[in-house]
Amino acid sequence: MTFSLLARCPNTRRFGMVISSSSPAVAARCAHARAGVGVAATQNITDPTLGPRLLDLMAQGLSAEASIARVSAEAAHIDYRQLMTVDGQGRTAACSGAKILGVWGVAHGDGVIAGGNMLANAQVPQAMITGFGTHGDFGDRLIAALQAGRAAGGEAGPVHSAGMLMVDAESWPVAELRCDWTDDSDPIADVARAWVVYKPQMAAYVQRAHDPREAPSYGVAGDR
Repeated sequence: MTFSLLARCPNTRRFGMVISSSSPAVAARCAHARAGVGVAATQNITDPTLGPRLLDLMAQGLSAEASIARVSAEAAHIDYRQLMTVDGQGRTAACSGAKILGVWGVAHGDGVIAGGNMLANAQVPQAMITGFGTHGDFGDRLIAALQAGRAAGGEAGPVHSAGMLMVDAESWPVAELRCDWTDDSDPIADVARAWVVYKPQMAAYVQRAHDPREAPSYGVAGDR
């Protein structure tokens, strides 16, 4: 009931993830990233505690593969889980349990991994990798990957939520854009529109946190 892509940008050292699902608030449960450490997805029948657990292990020095192996060996009900991660060196790993729902798949690229379950077809993850591409702004590429997944068929049924999560090299999430539920619009398009608005302002919000004296004005009513 989900398709997603996780990636590391070698130039900016950012980690990011995009995701969409027929379930509500999918990004709130399934998307996890930590500056300087990595990015992790826990999906299908989701245990949201497994994402932070994967990040903790990678922060301790384990690779993506070793972290997935440890969690797969220790976590309860792992047959119901689909896990993916990218570590600080861009290595990828995944685990898809024996009781994953519907058509599912995982595809790997250079510093990027995509996967899903209850898919319209097994080619969706590779289509997301292709859509992500190799050049351009990292956030734009994440959005392009999500759009490519949907264009390739996406989930077997209609999606109702979507999200984008991105962390910088040394800070909190610099972008966490979500549509948690919609019946009458396209949640992927909603997140893409939010990114278009937020992208040119993102650096200013980071600067306001570090030192508001050097940050630009807000440019809204009442701002002086």
